[in-house]
Amino acid sequence: MKTKYLIVVADYYQDIARGLLDSALKLIPKSNLIKIIRVPGVFEIPVTISKNIKKYDAFLALGCVIKGQTPHFDFISQASTNAIMDMSVLNKKPIGNGIITCLNMRQAKIRKKKGAEAAKAVNSVLSQKWKLILIQKTIQGLS
Repeated sequence: MKTKYLIVVADYYQDIARGLLDSALKLIPKSNLIKIIRVPGVFEIPVTISKNIKKYDAFLALGCVIKGQTPHFDFISQASTNAIMDMSVLNKKPIGNGIITCLNMRQAKIRKKKGAEAAKAVNSVLSQKWKLILIQKTIQGLS
């Protein structure tokens, strides 16, 4: 059975977004269905996932927030993280949080391969689901 993935990428920092996406795509099996939606910034990622939560099996949130001179960084980082976690738990679907938070662009460039970690986390949760189904089928076969 093919897994349907939705990847939502914030393009505010295009080079960083490209690195996050490229690294994530390397870890998603090509036999699955993958849709990519681009949004302007990290703040738009949770609502985009929310609008599509019933249509897909797994999600990746990819983007970058770089600390500036105001508290905006803290608000955006916390709000997006909380929204992603709440949606994942409420809907019982994996959402890999590949939104990197950095102090400067140099740090962001170093971390732009972190999309792979988000994809790995989603794949891990999905494999738990399939392992449970296999165990249930094995038990039913023994009865």
